[in-house]
Amino acid sequence: MRAFRLVLLQNRWFTFLLSLTVFWIILAMVAPLLAPHDPLATNFAKVLQPSSAEYPLGTDQLGRCVLSRLLYGARTSLLLTFMMIGIVFILGVAIGVIAGFARGVTDMVLMRLSDTLMAFPGLIFAIAVVGMLGPGLFNTVLALSVVWWAKYARMARSLVISLQQKEYVAAAAFSGASKIQIIGRTILPNMLSPLIVMAMMDVGGMMLSISGLSFLGLGAQPPNPEWGAMLNEGRRYLQTAPWLLIYPGLAIFSTVIIFNLLGDSLRDVLDPKKNTAYLEESE
Repeated sequence: MRAFRLVLLQNRWFTFLLSLTVFWIILAMVAPLLAPHDPLATNFAKVLQPSSAEYPLGTDQLGRCVLSRLLYGARTSLLLTFMMIGIVFILGVAIGVIAGFARGVTDMVLMRLSDTLMAFPGLIFAIAVVGMLGPGLFNTVLALSVVWWAKYARMARSLVISLQQKEYVAAAAFSGASKIQIIGRTILPNMLSPLIVMAMMDVGGMMLSISGLSFLGLGAQPPNPEWGAMLNEGRRYLQTAPWLLIYPGLAIFSTVIIFNLLGDSLRDVLDPKKNTAYLEESE
């Protein structure tokens, strides 16, 4: 923790990106307090109005406040993304650890399954799964999770096999620790850093996938606000009301860029060599 605090002071770019990420999350959490109007309330007397004092970002084709729908859409998009990150992280790491420790037939079966899933284009496979299960937010998360866990399983398996060769793991085994204790106390703490970096860098890709499925009509269903669904609803009004595409597009673009840059900076922050260097400099 001391090294992490020192890195935050040294790496101002990471601190800035982390602040932007926290700002987006807080903005999504307090959306009901900030939204000037009900995101589902229609007003046909004020259809497709440009920005004004009453509607800062204008209205859509049903007279709904774009700003309110954008704020509530942030809750949906970020919640679904973090939910999917949690599912694929836990599932993938668990399968990878089992494969790395069990080896043999178990390892072969699990890794061939992951190879099969990774051989298909992720979004295409997710579209096929959602097409069979039916459109909806839950089915979207489930379909994308089926695809994304494989890369975490392969990474976790490689880390487990590599860490098993370390002297401190052998010392723990010689001391009489069980496999569960070795995994929980020795293996997992030393393999979390690269997995966390991978998860952070996948946030942008997962958000794009969720928005893409919603844009195709397979994710969030009307009238629920979601950034991809808002793009789909506004594409017919590109010439008459371009703000219906501009604002959701900017929200998706900025969020994806922030999380991608944050993941890249997090790799440097979690680098043990740099942390050691910062500690030595401080001393």
